[in-house]
Amino acid sequence: MTQTTHNDAIRNVAIIAHVDHGKTTLVDAMFKQGGIFRANQEVDDRVMDSMDLERERGITIAAKNCAVSWQGTKINIIDTPGHADFGGEVERSLTMADGAILLVDASEGPLPQTRFVLKKTLEAGLKVIVVINKIDRPDARIDEVLDEVYDLFIDLEANDDQLEFPVLYAVGRDGVAMNSPEEEQKDLTPLFEVILSEVPGPVYDPEQPFQMLVADLSYSDYLGRLAVGRVFHGTIHSNDQLACIGADNNPRSLRVSKIQTYQGLKLAEASEASPGDIVVISGIEDVKIGDTICTKEAPKALKRINVDEPTVSMRFSINSSPLAGTEGKHVQSSKIRERLTRETMLNVAIRVEDSDERDSFIVKGRGEFQMAILVEQMRREGFELTIGRPEVIFKEIDGVLSEPMEKLFIDCDDVFMGIVTEKLSARKGRMTNLVNNGTGRVRMEFTIPSRGLIGYRDEFLTDTKGTGIMNSLFDGYEEYRGEFPTRHTGSLVCDRSGQSVAYALFNLEPRGEIFIDAGIPVYEGMIIGEHNRDNDLDVNPCKGKKLTNVRASGKDDAVTLTPVRPMTLERAIHFITEDECVEVTPESIRLRKNILSGQNRHRLAGRKKKAAENQ
Repeated sequence: MTQTTHNDAIRNVAIIAHVDHGKTTLVDAMFKQGGIFRANQEVDDRVMDSMDLERERGITIAAKNCAVSWQGTKINIIDTPGHADFGGEVERSLTMADGAILLVDASEGPLPQTRFVLKKTLEAGLKVIVVINKIDRPDARIDEVLDEVYDLFIDLEANDDQLEFPVLYAVGRDGVAMNSPEEEQKDLTPLFEVILSEVPGPVYDPEQPFQMLVADLSYSDYLGRLAVGRVFHGTIHSNDQLACIGADNNPRSLRVSKIQTYQGLKLAEASEASPGDIVVISGIEDVKIGDTICTKEAPKALKRINVDEPTVSMRFSINSSPLAGTEGKHVQSSKIRERLTRETMLNVAIRVEDSDERDSFIVKGRGEFQMAILVEQMRREGFELTIGRPEVIFKEIDGVLSEPMEKLFIDCDDVFMGIVTEKLSARKGRMTNLVNNGTGRVRMEFTIPSRGLIGYRDEFLTDTKGTGIMNSLFDGYEEYRGEFPTRHTGSLVCDRSGQSVAYALFNLEPRGEIFIDAGIPVYEGMIIGEHNRDNDLDVNPCKGKKLTNVRASGKDDAVTLTPVRPMTLERAIHFITEDECVEVTPESIRLRKNILSGQNRHRLAGRKKKAAENQ
């Protein structure tokens, strides 16, 4: 009979929330009160957002660990991403936790990603503490938001124990938490007390030998590959002879060279680790997320980490444009393959497959935003590559072609309701709910194919004049809803190599929006703008003004070009169609046709037209 014991010296807590509801700011405040920083130490805001991209975008991309001590108890905190595209990070990090703090904005209430992360938490059977954050907002609606949280728990089929959740009210920015909104604001003591009283200490069986589940991987120049995970049973010491069990269930020998545990944001060397500890061990090279590290004498695997299937794929290829190799360090397909393989080791939600074309790979993941972040990281590391348009992954379920669907939540002014509904209907979206509280803003809910949202976000912001809020959540697979046009405009395609000239660009402006400035290198097949009409147009942006010795008044006025909107990676990915791709280098983002030669493109279009007529 199994005998279980709690390790009451430790608490493992994940912090979950929708994007921008204040997770990382609350962790900052917990650090300050937990004595991680000296009294006079200068500290950046959002210290847990350590990646440059996280700081720039104000979101959490990778789950990270840290620890604070409170009244002699060590509290391991796992900061998780709030965006559904990084759901793999949430799933792997929840395997290390025994409880979760659900943070909800006092004005916005539970949003789609709140539903996503809470669903994963309830499925894992974790104890949830609800914290209604930002109660100092002038538009806070504390009681209504609490009702919405209860509705969400019921909707996600929480059991009776999970429905009996404690509720706290907080202003994360000021580092205060209260048991009721009227209570005097002091510090985060109520939150620490609730964590200690409500979240159970890690459960373990003292009879079981050592077992640890690898939930994350890291790398050190001095120690090599590092395995991060939680000790489920038993104790580990430095220099222990252990085994690692992978997906093939075959134990591989290893010797632990160093054990480290979290103290604040830093790692501290430890001589041993006990059940419930979140540890970082070195001494093993061949390890993957989901592997079990256990004793050599009694190797026994824990349940592997399961993540949702990928729903979006994108083609990654070498840069084959005439400007290839001029701006990046890593241009070979072997380097790109190596980098993508490394990503699959660190990110359980990403998969890489060889494609039917030489020097290109199919990368599968959760969403276009996750793909854009991966490409942005690669270009900052000096890679040059070409990426195609994101495509959804279709499945055949019971003999019926099915596609991934999204639950879409739109919050906008009521005057924009018509244009939003019209655009989403054209993309095969169906409205399922409409809430109009008479405040001038409406909340609409739709079900829509995932492919219908590719390229729509920028359009939505333009249609709502930047005031609309749009959130989506993967909602399973449904029967294919049919074709629809993804873009109603064509491209302005350069017909020769050279350098763009202000005079030529000025004369092209009536044709559509121009993407490049004067003095930029261009080549045949490069897309330099968006055509007003639905067909592509070959243009010459290198054409200079013909000079004669005849002068006339007004002929030599200075050319003033319309300022160009900077081309971001997400905007480029949203813009391209099936026969176009994005050339990404550390210095530039260029749009181009898959087939650069205009002659070859027209020949192929002619063949397709003839084949369609013959059918």
